Amino acid sequence: MPTIAEAYKEAYAKGKPYGVLPVDLRLLLMHDENLSEQIDVIYDKDKVMTNYPLFCQQVDRLIADEPVEYIINEAEFLQHRLYVDSRVLIPRGETEELVAAISENIGDYFDARNYLVCADIGTGSGAISVALKEAFPNWLLLASDISQDALDVAKMNFEKYGVAAQTYLGDALAPYIENKINLDILVCNPPYILNKEDAQASVRDFEPASALWMDKGHSVYESIFRDYKKVKKGALYMAFEISPDLVDYLTELMAKYLEDYEFHFADDLNKMKRFLFVYCR
Repeated sequence: MPTIAEAYKEAYAKGKPYGVLPVDLRLLLMHDENLSEQIDVIYDKDKVMTNYPLFCQQVDRLIADEPVEYIINEAEFLQHRLYVDSRVLIPRGETEELVAAISENIGDYFDARNYLVCADIGTGSGAISVALKEAFPNWLLLASDISQDALDVAKMNFEKYGVAAQTYLGDALAPYIENKINLDILVCNPPYILNKEDAQASVRDFEPASALWMDKGHSVYESIFRDYKKVKKGALYMAFEISPDLVDYLTELMAKYLEDYEFHFADDLNKMKRFLFVYCR
């Protein structure tokens, strides 16, 4: 069997023409060889591989554009290692930024130490709920998704991190309305890609369509703005991840449906309009 360094070198040469990233190879090696961190791939480079045949198979899957997170069934999100598979969207850095922005700004609207009711709509892997519960342990976290498969994955991550989040199956605000639940905070990372051509092949071919493609005729944004009064008892804070090409569309929707509100769009680290924050008094 080759050493870790030899296996990496061979895989890099094989995968480079197909755009395979070195970081993905290191993640595979870390996972397959039971190493704690990526840096251990370098520290233990002279160690003889114990799972070389598996690694070779996984490299072929990378070459076929399968995301590394699905291959190892793990994605890192704000220092949490979440279980993921093809039933859920892979959590990304932009969503980490969304959680960070909520954590930084929520104090402008509520005393975040209170027992606030927060809904994570379109929870997917449960990444947002896991991160928010750690930051705000007093909050009552509610997580919903239109996909039972996604909820099953989220429950695995809630159990792993001891998050006592109530889960609901349903679209947009429907499960909260049906259960007569009033919300203080609403966080949503809905499908927002309008053109499939804008997505990478690995996204188009492997990640769940229901979490990706937006239909303006039935958008989660519009459903929430249309029905928000049905879950609003006092003030309501809403945080969304968006696509930059939706700014005008969302501005028009808010003007159509919302009352007594303030809002702002915020850039991600790449200076793209990626977030919408709304406060309804």
